[in-house]
This record gives sequence, structure tokens and C-alpha cells, in this order.
Amino acid sequence: MSALSAAEGRHAVVIAGAGPTGLMLAGELALAGVDVAIVERRASRELIGARAGGLHSRTIEVLNQRGIADRFLAEGQVAQVAGFAQIRLDISDFPSRHPYGLALWQTHIERILAGWVDELTVPIYRGREVTAVAQDDTGVDVALSDGRSLRARYVVGCDGGRSAVRKSVGIAFPGWDPTTSYLLAEVEMASDSEPEWGIRHDGLGVHSLSTPEDRGPVRVMVTERQVGDTGEPTLRELGEALVAVYGTDYGIHSPRWISRFTDMARQAEAYRAGRVLLAGDAAHVHHPIGGQGLNTGVQDAVNLGWKLAQVVKGISPDALLDSYHAERHPVGARVLRNAMAQMTLLRPDDRLKALRDSVSELLSMDEPRRRFGAMMSGLDIRYDLGEGHPLLGRRMPDLEVLTADGPTLVSSLLRDARPVLLNLGALGEFDATPWTDRVRLLDAKYVGEWELPAIGAVPAPTAALIRPDGYVAWVGQRTEAGLADALTAWFGDAQRRPNAPGPA
Repeated sequence: MSALSAAEGRHAVVIAGAGPTGLMLAGELALAGVDVAIVERRASRELIGARAGGLHSRTIEVLNQRGIADRFLAEGQVAQVAGFAQIRLDISDFPSRHPYGLALWQTHIERILAGWVDELTVPIYRGREVTAVAQDDTGVDVALSDGRSLRARYVVGCDGGRSAVRKSVGIAFPGWDPTTSYLLAEVEMASDSEPEWGIRHDGLGVHSLSTPEDRGPVRVMVTERQVGDTGEPTLRELGEALVAVYGTDYGIHSPRWISRFTDMARQAEAYRAGRVLLAGDAAHVHHPIGGQGLNTGVQDAVNLGWKLAQVVKGISPDALLDSYHAERHPVGARVLRNAMAQMTLLRPDDRLKALRDSVSELLSMDEPRRRFGAMMSGLDIRYDLGEGHPLLGRRMPDLEVLTADGPTLVSSLLRDARPVLLNLGALGEFDATPWTDRVRLLDAKYVGEWELPAIGAVPAPTAALIRPDGYVAWVGQRTEAGLADALTAWFGDAQRRPNAPGPA
């Protein structure tokens, strides 16, 4: 646990919450040289009540852009994890270097991210939580649960669905109330009877008992007979729920953790209120069907990190932060909609089962499979950056291009979270050198077809301006029209000099 001294009490950015979203954002800001700190209520890294169990293709690509994907791949199990309403979607033929998902519990995902953040020397104030924030013209006061406070130029709430940060600034959280609730836990079992391992569907809902690893605890998920209250669930409640489904509680004892989740779907009305921003579950909550929650949060962080760094450093005006809401709010809304649709298809009703069978047949066809597979894996995200080349606003394919240093993967050019202007043809007479202090200019060649998931082959551009999050901000096609405008819009006026990204 970090001590809180007077010198440590001021930072450029304070993040509430050291879950995957908060850790990823801290890493992004630290790579940009921004003074960032995290406040985390857990006194240790032990994870309580995790329900996320893997990474989707796009998230693996994002981690690979920072050079850390191998850390996760070494511990997880590569698998085809994309699915819609538990209908498997094979993406192995997608144009990606990672056309698969990764089965890996959130416990390990957080541990690996925390190790990366430690290497970047980000301080984490553990054993306390943000209880309120109050902003003024120059910064934000951050009240902590131990009675102390921090001061920051910006604050990002990554503090979950009950976010104190969101509530403090009065951002509405509209959506749909829960209709179903579930208990999830890791427990020991003492029963002599052989448990009914695997997934079980019945008139109540879906339940599962996962076989333990190395004689460890059993992971249990059980649907409750009625929507549970908002309090912390107990071992007794879990036992009663097991008896209702399996006829026995299997002698459960010694829980590592027990949590409750529902099919509630809510989204923050705004992802920004002045100097306060929201990401991850603080911005959007929904049923974990499809495994999209953690992945959406991590990608929120990667979209926000470089923008916030540029504003803190004075490279870009404060208005750049408005693009965070403009780009990520529609993504979150889409996730909420498809999560609700999936849960509807899984309701224990014969008519809905017939509908699910029809959807399953539809998704066995190639075109629907590719469209839904791209959506669920995050590979089809397109930010609205205007009309033009199909690549505009989409992820840059991880091509192997030929540079003066030899064959180079595009992902390796983004290790330091710095934008890249990749020249794949003649850029004419336009001079991009005024931005070289913040944009890497690189001449390269590529021979081959360009292909995007769910779209197919696209015309080869002569140049691409790649943002630090890996999305394309400008595409050259024989002419350089609009490049100066794109460079200025995303990476600041060339005459604007950075300032020190220090504390408030």
C-alpha cells in the first residue's frame, strides 16, 4: 500500500479503481509520460467476485500494440470464444493475427496488467477508495475513504457500476432494471456425491459447476428464483440456491468470494463532465453474456488514454476529450443492446427457444457468422470520422510492411502509444515534418491485398495516419488532401508546444 504524503497528494490524473480498465488506462498515461496515480479499495491484489473469463480478438490486438499480449497468451488458453446467445461463432478465418479469443480468468488478467503498471512505476493507493470528487476551473479534489484527499487536473472513474465518481458529478445512469439475478462464487465442496459438472439449463435459467483445477475451489454459478437484493450475498443464500436447482448444496464451505450479478443494463448519459471522465463499468453495465464487459472497458481506456495525455501535456485543446464520448458511447450502447438480445434468446420459454434455434441456423451461414463474429470480437468497430476510404475510423490491419530496417509489423510501431504516419506510396509535396515531435513518419512498402473483418478486400491506400489506439484517422488515396487537417485535429497545432504533464 502506498503511503500518502503531501508530495504524493497531487497528480496530473487520478484513476479511481485498479480493475482491468483502470490499470490499462494508467499504463497508457504512463507510456505518454503523464503523472498518474490509482486509488483502489482493495488492500491487496486479491480479486473478489470476478466474473470475466477471457479476452476477445480485438483486445488481444490492442495488448499486442503495447508489446504485452504474449504475457497473457502464455497463461491463457487460446480458443474460439466468440459467440452470440451461446451460439458459437468461429472467427479463425478472420484477417487478424489473433483470430481467436483467450480463456483466462480476470484474476490473472488483473495480475498481469498490474505487473506491467508496476514496471511503469505508477503509484497505487491501496486500501482506500474515492468517496467523492469536486472540480473547479483548474482541477479536481478527490476525497478518500480514510479522510485524506488528492488533487488532480483530471479524474477518471473506473470504479464500477456503483461508481462514486459518476454519482459525485451527477451523471445520469439510465437503462433497464434487472429481471434475473445470479450468484457466482468460488467455494470448497465437502459432499461425497459427484457434482453435476458443466452447464445446466432448466425452467429457472442457466447454472454451472466448473471442475476445479489442481484440487482447488469449485466455481459455481446459479440462477436465483427471484431477483436478489443489492446487499452482499452470503454462503447461506448460495447454499439455498443450489438446493433449489440441484437438490443439494454439495456441502459448500470456505468461500473465496461470492458475488451477485444481474441482467440490468445501464449506460452513463455522458462519459465526461468537465474534468471528470468515466470508463469501464462506471460507464456501462450489462449481463456478462458474450464476455464483452472487460473487453469494452479495456478498449475504453485505450481510446481515452492518448487523448487525455495530449490534453494534459498541452498538445491538444481540452475539446479533444469530447471525442471520447462521441466514439465510445455508441460502442457501449451497442454492447448493451446485443447483451439484452442474447439474454432474451436464452430465456426458458419454448417460443423463445424456437426463435433461438432459428437464429442459430442463421448464424451457421457465412455472412451472418462473419458479421456477428466481428461484432462480438470487437473487430468491426468503426468510429465516425467522416466519409472516405473503408479503412477510415477502423482498426489498422497488422500488416508486415517493408521499411528501411527490414520487415516490420505495424503493431510494433505502436509500442510507445505514439501516432504513426505510414507512407506506403508517394506523399507528393506535402511536408508533415512540423508534427515530428509527436507523430512518427515512416516510409514503407506493402505488397498484398488489404482485408477487413466483415467487409472483405478494400483498396490499398497510399498512406495511413494511425492513432495511438490503432485506429486510422486519415487515409491517402493518390492525393494528400486533408492530411494537415487530420494531423491538427488529432495531434494538435504544429506550432503548439507541449508543456510539463505534471500535477495540478
